[in-house]
Amino acid sequence: MSGRTEGGDIASTPPPLLSVTHLTRDYPGRRVSLFRHGPPFRAVDNVTFSMQPGQSVALVGRSGCGKSTLARMILALDRPTSGDIRFRGESLAGKSEAELRPARRDMQVVFQDPYGSFDPRHRVERLVAEPLHLLDAKPDRAERRDRVATALREVGLAPDDMDKYPHEFSGGQRQRISIARALITRPKLIVADEPVSALDVSIRARILDLFAELNDRLGIAYLFITHDLTVARAITDDVMVMAEGRIVESGATGAVLDDPQSDAARELVAAAPDLNRAIRRRLQEQG
Repeated sequence: MSGRTEGGDIASTPPPLLSVTHLTRDYPGRRVSLFRHGPPFRAVDNVTFSMQPGQSVALVGRSGCGKSTLARMILALDRPTSGDIRFRGESLAGKSEAELRPARRDMQVVFQDPYGSFDPRHRVERLVAEPLHLLDAKPDRAERRDRVATALREVGLAPDDMDKYPHEFSGGQRQRISIARALITRPKLIVADEPVSALDVSIRARILDLFAELNDRLGIAYLFITHDLTVARAITDDVMVMAEGRIVESGATGAVLDDPQSDAARELVAAAPDLNRAIRRRLQEQG
């Protein structure tokens, strides 16, 4: 993402990793009679942007502005009403589940709730290894355990943790397990949907540090879906501000957050808490 724009166009020089063009998503309107619905609701309205390999981008906005709907379409979990999504130069439109496997392998997701995204009956080994079914060559049991052990080490956990159940871990550790699961296929892009909002503020900072370290070391691109501007400032190179389904402002994170031009961005900046101040206050309370 280079250069600041109004309306969401993000210029790029090399071929983009992800390209979203004039994306729209409409939902049926509320039922007004047995046979008739009201006008459709437009959740995402003519969104266009692109991301480069290794780039870290925040998509920020108030709850209900269309962020998660946009994320679901990028992940091919929902179909756009119109527009196009290209990942590594290839359109995702009209593809079957089998045809989407390469994109799903190279584009993973980390959800908000680290516990709700796990089946509590399964051990960590099985949970982290779930995306391996997307590989062309399925690993045998020994290779699978090696891959899980490597992924756990990369997020600061121990290989022996693969034999435990999710309830044996803290919230921050469970989110590390979620990140390990996302890493195991060596994706090019991770979509992180409010990945730290369910965590204690001091743990939140450590998870953000982990995301930054993995970006530096592995070159993974991130699309962070968040309403928290402190998260955007801490972890991303660029930011897009979304309001009522549209990208209303975009550019370098510091430039947008220090000098917001749109009403939506100014409102978000005015409402943003100071994460560092909250961490210092919590540490003082504990000590």
